[in-house]
Amino acid sequence: MRVVGPKAGDFIKLFMVPGMGHCRGGTGPNQFNALAALERWREAGIAPNQLTASRVTDNQVDMTRPLCPYPQVAQYKGVGATSDAANFACKSPMTVHRPGRSPVSVVGRR
Repeated sequence: MRVVGPKAGDFIKLFMVPGMGHCRGGTGPNQFNALAALERWREAGIAPNQLTASRVTDNQVDMTRPLCPYPQVAQYKGVGATSDAANFACKSPMTVHRPGRSPVSVVGRR
C-alpha cells in the first residue's frame, strides 16, 4: 500500500486463504467464488469487504470461513460453531512491540 498510495484499496485487494494448499487441498476452505466478487466490483462498483469460502467434502459443506482483505484476518467471535463463517469477523491485527525482539502481529480484543 505504501508503494501505490493510500487509495490502493480502491482498485486492488488481496484475500489470503488460510489452510488451503496451493490451489487446493489442506485443512481450510477449498472453494470460493472470487470471479463473482471481481465481476460485481467491476460492473457495479461494489468492492468486496470479505468473501465467504467453504470446505466441501463428499459434496457436503462442512465448514465456512470469511476471507478478509489483507491485512485483516478472520477472528472467532467466541460464540457458536467454529465451522460457521457467521461466527467470525474480519479484524486488523495489532502489532505488539517486544523490547529486544522483533515485533509480532496478533489479533485480539481492543
